[in-house]
Formats: sequence, C-alpha cells, structure tokens
Amino acid sequence: MDEFSAKSRSLMDNGGVSSSSSSSSSSSSSSSLSVFTNYPLISALASFGIAQFIKFFTLWYRERRWDLKQLVGSGGMPSSHSATVTALAMAIGFQEGFGGPLFSVALVLACVVMYDATGVRLQAGRQAEVLNQIVYELPAEHPLAESRPLRELLGHTPPQVIAGGLLGIITAAVGHVIVIFTR
Repeated sequence: MDEFSAKSRSLMDNGGVSSSSSSSSSSSSSSSLSVFTNYPLISALASFGIAQFIKFFTLWYRERRWDLKQLVGSGGMPSSHSATVTALAMAIGFQEGFGGPLFSVALVLACVVMYDATGVRLQAGRQAEVLNQIVYELPAEHPLAESRPLRELLGHTPPQVIAGGLLGIITAAVGHVIVIFTR
C-alpha cells in the first residue's frame, strides 16, 4: 500500500483525526526553516543581490550620480535576471547532479530568460526610445504631449547577459564550496 493510501486509511480509522498531527506540525516548522538552508534558493537570491549592487555602483561610476532605482530595476550591466537563473541552475546541478531532470528544467528556464533578455525585452526598450522621441517632438497642444515617458531600459545586450551568467556561475560555485566546507 502506498503512503497516501495508508494516511487515508489512518484518517478514516480515527474518525478523520490524524494520529500524527503533532509530528506533522513539527515537520511543518522544520520545513519552513529549511528555506534558510536551501542552497539553490540562497545562491539565486545572492546572485540577484550582487548583480543589482554592481549595477548601482556601475551607474555611479559612469554618471557620478546615485540612483536607488538601480537596486531593483531591470536592464544594465550585469543582467540580474541572467545571474539569478544561472546561479539557480548551477546550484541545482551541484546539489542534485547535472544529469537529472531538475537540472534540465532549470537549464531550460535559464536559456529562455537569457534569450528573452537579449531579444524581446531589448527590442521593446529600443522601441520605447523611439516612441519617447516621437512624443517629445509633438506640439504642446497634442493630447499625447504630456504623457509619461516609457521605460527604455528593459532588456540587455549580449555582453550584459554573458556577464550576468558568469556572475551566476561564480556565485553558485562559491556557494557550493561553502556548503562543502561547512558540512
């Protein structure tokens, strides 16, 4: 008999009351704490944070101004989306093995995100630039002349995506080394 059938029979025999309610509540609390030890998740979030932090300082270095939007915004060098999904895929590969289905799913997800960043989102940002220029040149009495400008920094150039991917690989590798040495 499988585990589900055994639990169902146990519930029916006990009048719908689970005999393992105390053990399920303790396993629930321990599983909620396991989020803090989830190496792939921590790797992905750390990589995202590092990429956003780098963008923040890259803008300051280029333009000598601070822009807090860079800490959460999309676009720029390096790609935080690419860093996040690459770190996730690599961490899953290190933890579960590179030949398993979980790594395959993460790898396909990473490829789709990186392709989208350099394709659709990059082109949408370029279109936004053109549309903003058109609206800027409209006469003041035109109904669209006062419209809010479109966001132009949406996608990434291939070097930005590659830099994000490399950052993700490095973050996952460093995390893997930390996991090995803290066992």
